[in-house]
Amino acid sequence: MRMKSLVQDAQETRLAIDMINLGARMQMLESETSLSRERLLKLYKEIRGESPPKGMLPFSTDWFIPWQQNVHASLFMSLRGFVTRNTSMVGLDSTLQAFRMYCEQVELLQVDTVLSLTRAWTLVRFFDARMLQQVKCTCCGGEFVAHAYDPSQNYVCGLCHVPARAGKGKRPMRDDTAAVA
Repeated sequence: MRMKSLVQDAQETRLAIDMINLGARMQMLESETSLSRERLLKLYKEIRGESPPKGMLPFSTDWFIPWQQNVHASLFMSLRGFVTRNTSMVGLDSTLQAFRMYCEQVELLQVDTVLSLTRAWTLVRFFDARMLQQVKCTCCGGEFVAHAYDPSQNYVCGLCHVPARAGKGKRPMRDDTAAVA
């Protein structure tokens, strides 16, 4: 059994801390670091002040296709492409940087964050497995997430052709006190 160096151990611990702070689930932490499950649990509890959520990771490409999820997934993948083209970051580093940029953009737009880090990481894995791809919209020219092998000749994105029920979900409560006064 080969011993890990202290520097490598510190780097993996730092990476795990970064991922936990960004909201990574245990399965992602275990997959991306060689730290023991017990150590990751202790780190998670120390950083978040609670036990990690239990349960299986979502595993369906279909989650990324509906209107709102698709817009957010497409934004994330575009940011990840920008990071990999314009920096020396690859793999997990580019995914983490793209997720930070995604969170910044969502905050600037003052909309709810739809993707979690684990969901974004899963999205990248679906792309790596060629289960999903980016398709160019024939109207706006933007690239959007779509199932691999689906016909894409006349693809129109959800922003150019907004579904009738888009945005009808959660609505902010109206402040009727101003109207009464």
